Amino acid sequence: MAYSWHTDPNPNESHEKQYEHQGFPSVNQPHSSGQVSLGFDQIVDEISDKTAHYKNEIDKNTFSVPSAPEWDSKGHSLNKTHQVSLNEFTSKSPDLSWPQLRKAPVIGFSPSVLPNPQNMNKECPWGNPIGKHHGADDSRFNVLAPSFTSMDKINLQKELGNENHNYHTGFESSISPTNSSFLTDFIRKEENKRSGHMNTVEPSLMLLKGSLQPRMWESTWQENRESIGCSIQLVEVPQGSNMSLASFCNKVKKIRERYHAADVNFNSGKIWSTTTAFPYHLFSKTKFNICIFTDNSTQPLHFMPYANYLVKDLITDILHFCTNDQLLPKDHILNICGSEEFLQNDHCLGSHKMFQKDLSVIQLHLQKSREAPGKLSRKHEDDHSQFYLNQFLEFMHIWKVSRQCLLTLIRKYDFHLKNLLKTQENVDIIEEVKKICSVLGCVETKQITDAVNELSLILQRKAETFYQSSETSVKGLIEKVTTELSTSIYQLINVYCNSFYADFQPVNISRCISYLNPGLPSHLSFTVYAAHNIPETWVHRINFPLEIKSLPRESMLTVKLFGIACATNNSNLLAWSCLPLFPKEKSILGSMLFSMTFQREPPIEMIAPGVWDVSQPSPVTLQIDFPATGWEFMKPDSEENRSNLVEEPPKEHLKHIARLSQKQTPLLLSEEKKRYLWFYRFYCNNENCSLPLVLGSAPGWDESTISEMHTILRRWTFSQPLEALGLLTSSFPDQEIRKVAVQQLDSLLNDELLEYLPQLVQAVKFEWNLESPLVQLLLHRSLQSIQVAHRLYWLLKDAENEAYFKSWYQKLLAALQFCAGKALSDEFSKEQRLIKILGDIGEKVKSAGDHRRQEVLEKEMGRLEEFFQDVTTCHLPLNPALCVKGIDHDACSYFTSNALPLKITFINANPMGKNIPIIFKAGDDLRQDMLVLQIIQVMDNIWLQEGLDMQMIIYRCLSTGKEQGMVQMVPDAVTLAKIHHHSGLIGPLKENTIKKWFSQHNHLKADYEKALRNFFYSCAGWCVVTFILGVCDRHNDNIMLTKSGHMFHIDFGKFLGHAQTFGGIKRDRAPFIFTSEMEYFITEGGKNPQHFQDFVELCCHAYNIIRKHSQLLLNLLEMMLYAGLPELSGIQDLKYVYNNLRPQDTDLEATSHFTKKIKESLECFPVKLNNLIHTLAQMSAISPAKSTSQTFPQESCLLSTTRSIQRATILGFGKKSSNLYLIQVTHSNNETSLTEKSFDQFLKLHSQLQKQFVSLTLPEFPHWWHLPFTNSDHKRVRDLNNYMEQILNGSYEVANSDCVLSFFLSEAVQQTIEKSSLVYLGEKFLDKKPKVQLVISYKDVKLTILVKHMKNIHLPDGSAPSAHVEFYLLPYPSEVRRRKTKSVPKCTDPTYNEIVVYNEVTELQGHVLMLIVKSKTVFVGAINIQLCSVPLNEEKWYPLGNSII
Repeated sequence: MAYSWHTDPNPNESHEKQYEHQGFPSVNQPHSSGQVSLGFDQIVDEISDKTAHYKNEIDKNTFSVPSAPEWDSKGHSLNKTHQVSLNEFTSKSPDLSWPQLRKAPVIGFSPSVLPNPQNMNKECPWGNPIGKHHGADDSRFNVLAPSFTSMDKINLQKELGNENHNYHTGFESSISPTNSSFLTDFIRKEENKRSGHMNTVEPSLMLLKGSLQPRMWESTWQENRESIGCSIQLVEVPQGSNMSLASFCNKVKKIRERYHAADVNFNSGKIWSTTTAFPYHLFSKTKFNICIFTDNSTQPLHFMPYANYLVKDLITDILHFCTNDQLLPKDHILNICGSEEFLQNDHCLGSHKMFQKDLSVIQLHLQKSREAPGKLSRKHEDDHSQFYLNQFLEFMHIWKVSRQCLLTLIRKYDFHLKNLLKTQENVDIIEEVKKICSVLGCVETKQITDAVNELSLILQRKAETFYQSSETSVKGLIEKVTTELSTSIYQLINVYCNSFYADFQPVNISRCISYLNPGLPSHLSFTVYAAHNIPETWVHRINFPLEIKSLPRESMLTVKLFGIACATNNSNLLAWSCLPLFPKEKSILGSMLFSMTFQREPPIEMIAPGVWDVSQPSPVTLQIDFPATGWEFMKPDSEENRSNLVEEPPKEHLKHIARLSQKQTPLLLSEEKKRYLWFYRFYCNNENCSLPLVLGSAPGWDESTISEMHTILRRWTFSQPLEALGLLTSSFPDQEIRKVAVQQLDSLLNDELLEYLPQLVQAVKFEWNLESPLVQLLLHRSLQSIQVAHRLYWLLKDAENEAYFKSWYQKLLAALQFCAGKALSDEFSKEQRLIKILGDIGEKVKSAGDHRRQEVLEKEMGRLEEFFQDVTTCHLPLNPALCVKGIDHDACSYFTSNALPLKITFINANPMGKNIPIIFKAGDDLRQDMLVLQIIQVMDNIWLQEGLDMQMIIYRCLSTGKEQGMVQMVPDAVTLAKIHHHSGLIGPLKENTIKKWFSQHNHLKADYEKALRNFFYSCAGWCVVTFILGVCDRHNDNIMLTKSGHMFHIDFGKFLGHAQTFGGIKRDRAPFIFTSEMEYFITEGGKNPQHFQDFVELCCHAYNIIRKHSQLLLNLLEMMLYAGLPELSGIQDLKYVYNNLRPQDTDLEATSHFTKKIKESLECFPVKLNNLIHTLAQMSAISPAKSTSQTFPQESCLLSTTRSIQRATILGFGKKSSNLYLIQVTHSNNETSLTEKSFDQFLKLHSQLQKQFVSLTLPEFPHWWHLPFTNSDHKRVRDLNNYMEQILNGSYEVANSDCVLSFFLSEAVQQTIEKSSLVYLGEKFLDKKPKVQLVISYKDVKLTILVKHMKNIHLPDGSAPSAHVEFYLLPYPSEVRRRKTKSVPKCTDPTYNEIVVYNEVTELQGHVLMLIVKSKTVFVGAINIQLCSVPLNEEKWYPLGNSII
């Protein structure tokens, strides 16, 4: 037995007092014909809005609980979320319709000042304990007195004496003994009359006959004998009447108390720069160029420390340099200029993320610690603040019942009750009861209805003979019925306070309850009593054929309310609710009220306690009477028993386990594979499998299976903490499993945890309560780090917009704001105000006409200026380290895309910082963009730790609400579409567009080489990430370039392969965007074809690094499955990423696969066609908005209009290629430069000039047909020199045109051509010998050859071959062992990355691999390789001979 359930010996005092005062009588009797429902007329407008649409659609309503979900052959729920659904039942009524709804009186918020009452433990005089309650200590506590004097009365009575009084239901004067006796007889007679209508099998609770008899002091009894009134007393409960909420508030308070305001380690009030593990592979010998500003020096100091230099050591050097040796380094910190971000003294410089991405000059400011601003720190007052219900609901901004409002209604009821008892005349007491019920969630209990009906009946028949004969009898009947009515009202208030949020509860009235049939039920059974606020009452006992002790601890009960239309007899879902069967590890006891929601069908796949807040009042309230005795969950001692283990499996089975582990997530395992993995579960470990896979393969959640799962859990050794993320998905509702997962994540640093906050916020949905270890972890870390608190705040604000779990996120957000302290909480409020203003401006700009948008924007900018006049400064939601103090009015505009986003430029509050431009989008869902950018950031971190800097620009993006958010602007970034537009109508179809643009913006050699290198790496990085994530809708409008060479993608509205279609055809035809113009720039116009091979190598290397972390990426995506993202919603989306990651492949297989994808992308002409369409569309759209940094810079159109060239002469052929002419260019200032051009480039220049200068006469170009048969090279050089002379000495317009100047000046040999700074992954070749690169591996009689690249291969005539490779394994016959690759057309340096496999090769000794390179049938080269001497699993270049041996 892994678990057991035991009965609660004292059900009234257990459950942490959660179900006190729930002895609500549920005498299950149908309404008699004379009964009249109160049918509330006064209900709030929100109820009317939510229910009005049902009125015309539904004639009959059905209260129903859905049938059980699908169960597999093992008897466990397939969705692994343990719902217990009810068998469906209905109740039809031909007259059923929704009541007329009118506006209710306004219920205001009035915080009470009543201090905490003392806890009193009152016992029933009949010896039946009731439990501890918060209440006053004197029966004379009068509701008519003001609430703030209540405690004064209590203290006064304590001074008079310490008598222990027993309380009754709240009547000011007692009922005489005769009346009491009469009441007992009357109740007995009434129950005998009704006994024939009882239809319940086992009533949950009933009041003991005579239990309503009050006990008061004798003097008071005699004094108030004539005026029997209601004295329902309410006492303030600051921590909340709902025990679950009170417990959560108490837990949050305890967490906050662990972090005192005086603790500078966790309350510095500073925003620390995020750090990672030091990337040794990346920064082994790197130095940083750092500029230090100090308060004592006007000139900055320059330092060049190594990357592994500690920040505190750098501070020591700075102080020493300033001759301030007496100052202590620990008293100083370094601030990043322009922000409020500080370096962490105990970390290396290279550990800070900002150093890993910025290798330019870094500016820092030395400050003293005590003088550095700590304005966001918690103050001493925060340590003493309380977190009670009023503050909690104030943070949540939800409606709640006002104690003062309810007291007012009770006073009115009391007034009318006294008049009724005095005059026996019909008064407005029933209307007052209606108002009380309306305030209490529109709940009208059967007891109240029965009492009102009986009172109405007595008053109506008062004039009849039966009553005229005895006034005493009439008075006694009225007293008896009003006693029942007051008792029912008291019990309603009590049940309401225990079920919903309230900061008050009724003072305990001593009474005793008799439990009928108190035996412990073995099966799940309860009574569905009523759905309040619907004109129909059901009393139906529900019995499940499920033993309670066999149910998992995380079982959920789902209840659905259906309406059946009379005309069609179709049932429609009206409302639903769900609740945990065993909250706080105990079953629910007694009567409870549960709110129901009108939302669409409940999300079966994510039913959890937080999916709907049953304790927050709603228009329809469900009353369920649970048995009075319950079960309590007990965890027995663990039993490590492995005696039933299967025998040690064969090695083949262990290999199969390792193969199954490549699935990474249990969602991708078939049922058969799950059974296989579970059978060998005790032989799985962190070397051959992952824990989420093993536990996710369990056949169910029965007692024995859970016990075995916990056994595996206890003995498992995690390879790394992030492995535990897979245990926080929806597949694992078990609390013990999730607890262990959180324990692992707790070992992560704050900065590491920051990366995965979006997934952890989503994981909160599947926690069992808000006191779970995961919630505690999030609150602890938010107290330790402002970065974590800030990110968590905006994630929770955004999550509030989800259809489900809204209330739970509101509670967590309220707890976060309490923990953060007043200063940071106020900052959150300012940021929220800023977002609200920006959202309003965005909506107004969108709704304005095209010609008025700029005018509207300029007008609305005044609201932002007023905001900053009010708050002075505000931190940006995008980055808490950036503080702004205003806006640059002239630099604000909007973009002309569909969503019309705003460009807002903020003025930096830091005098050393630049202005901060951001994009605000209204109408776009940025949550998907956030997720894609987060995953890309994770990939980039992986690369950096492996020593690979892919030069990725990953901008910040934040969703701040429903379809709105902020995006960071990258300075000097231009869309590829604008570059194409600058190149003319067919710019997207040209090969040299990108290369030309970079040449125009990088005239110096160092700048051009740096831009080429940055493009080389960033293009490779984005190829890999967009392929893995299946980013679609790629065109030149969402690919951006910077002048420094960085390429990056924007706009991730389509991913995971969800491509847009046009006429049924996918617009995204390529695996990713890598076009021929990108290859043209990388290979520098084909002059360095080896660069393409290096590019392929880099892509494949980066791809294989990411593949090793497939489990992490799939876990991050799986945890977001239920975030409501439009394109990440099912297993098929995870499978898409899994198929792109290919974790089951070897590195060689993955290299071959990705190379094919590169070639597919390179050869995909529809990509260029798509770019052309977008360019044409952009040309037709004329923007009225002001120019922004996103538009193409005008200065890039011409290199210079004043620059001229005197002459150009061909000196000979280039050093690298005989096909390039070396040209000396003489400038107007007699300076000279060299450039290299091919004959084809001359031909393209002539073609461009013909198109540009149609009306001018150009010199004749020396085409190939002008050449003689002999001495053609000399003739061509002479003719080209003559052609250049005519061009440069001819028309001034032509000689100084952009085309001519770019041709001669943009690619000077001294600047860009002679040497390349690209980092080659393979060997750099200086010779011209033909070679082939192979990787040969041999394992399990399987010979694998990866053909990677070839160098310098030519046909006999010197032209480029269309080569393929043939393999022959000797001495076997050639026809048996012949293998062949595909051919690469017209290339001297082809790339293959194709795999050739030979099976059943028993040994390598004696085998020779013969490799022959051919171009169709023409021999190119060959080599014989002795396999016994080959280095296996290594890349090696083999020389090619000129004959077959």
